[in-house]
Amino acid sequence: MSNDPIRITGVNYNAATQSFEAAVTVFGKKGTRTYACSIQAPITMSFADAADGLAVQAQRRYGARGGMHSTVATRHPSPRTVRRRFNPSRWLEELVGEEGRNAA
Repeated sequence: MSNDPIRITGVNYNAATQSFEAAVTVFGKKGTRTYACSIQAPITMSFADAADGLAVQAQRRYGARGGMHSTVATRHPSPRTVRRRFNPSRWLEELVGEEGRNAA
């Protein structure tokens, strides 16, 4: 089992399935991945024990190949192309200077 840093958010108890559910984020060498984890346990289980179970499940899924997870990719904006500034005088000169065109 790895010792990658883990963040657990949004812990809820689902009474219908009798399980603790949370979004667990693992920060490791493969990048940052978030998993929707769930462990079946009674509502009387301590929060620390439930958090440990959710963390173990996320670490196993992180170490396994494939699987459904969420990642946030860093986006780098593409550089903008440099445009010439519009010069109306130059535009008119180019327009008049073309062959076959006469200024009225």
